[in-house]
Amino acid sequence: MFYDHLKRISLRLFTRNVYRKNVYNWRDEGIHYPGFKYYPRNTDFKDPPYEPTKLFMIQRIKPLKGCPHWEKSFLKDFKLNGKISDIAIVKNIPEVNAKLWRIKHLIKVVPITFPNGPPTESNGTFLKENGELVVTRKLEPLKEKLDATENFQMNPRKMDGDTLRRRMLKKWLTAWDTTIQKAAKDEKDTTYAVIYAK
Repeated sequence: MFYDHLKRISLRLFTRNVYRKNVYNWRDEGIHYPGFKYYPRNTDFKDPPYEPTKLFMIQRIKPLKGCPHWEKSFLKDFKLNGKISDIAIVKNIPEVNAKLWRIKHLIKVVPITFPNGPPTESNGTFLKENGELVVTRKLEPLKEKLDATENFQMNPRKMDGDTLRRRMLKKWLTAWDTTIQKAAKDEKDTTYAVIYAK
């Protein structure tokens, strides 16, 4: 009797349960986004408020060697199969996001922002590494500055450069005499003026 009981326990402990499968239902899990499904670590995960950008700058950060052919074809679609420093600008639409989700471990995605506003055809632009698209606007003169410059140039009391040079040279050459003469006139002392004039 004891041996039968021990036999049953040992059979229960050491036999594999090959007939029963534990199937977990993954359909109800995760957060559904257009084109992919995200499985967060916490069950009460909520997306932070975010203003989506219109464009993404993507860059490959891993080599192509050892990647499966479907990942290489996605990178070829984005023209990222050349140098590792090449970048591509793509739209932020669900079709593109689904492709990016498939190769997210091979690329770096940077949202493009417009701190100076969106560009037009006549403006020059420069894209920084952090995703800022700097717009250099065409310089246009201010009306007030133009009027002030024109008034200054057309002013009849304004002296030109040649006249100013002649006056300053004359003042430089006769500076000592004029100061001494003024001092002599003020003090009415002729001896003082004669001593310093020599």
